[in-house]
Amino acid sequence: MRIILTQDVKSLGKKGDVVQVAEGYGRNFLLPRGLGMEASPANMASLAHENARLQAKKTKELEDARALGKKLQEAVVHIAAKAGEGGRLFGSVTNKEISEQIQHQFQVEIDKRKIELKEAIKSIGTYDAVVKLHSEVQAKIKIDVSAQ
Repeated sequence: MRIILTQDVKSLGKKGDVVQVAEGYGRNFLLPRGLGMEASPANMASLAHENARLQAKKTKELEDARALGKKLQEAVVHIAAKAGEGGRLFGSVTNKEISEQIQHQFQVEIDKRKIELKEAIKSIGTYDAVVKLHSEVQAKIKIDVSAQ
């Protein structure tokens, strides 16, 4: 019996996989629990349509991330912070502040956890950071920290 899995099933497959199982296992376990559906021609067509839709969505997300990466690559994020003598900041510039400034300056919302700094920003100057926009796309941004 061929089954299309509707959920991940341990030691059998992931959601959307078409698997060959014993009649009893499919009819008495998988189907009643909603873990799969019979691989009829109509269900196979539905699965193909769903896979095509998901692939188009992933492609669009990747293209959007690449476009945003190009936009951010050329950008400089300006942050004004309170500083003492010698250009030392009171505290440090955090990923949250960088994320807020990117949103304010470029109208683009980026999660603070996607921003990676090589070192903590504790003094005035220009720093580099990496923003992970997608699993395949990273953008290097410049951060200019000045005294308030």
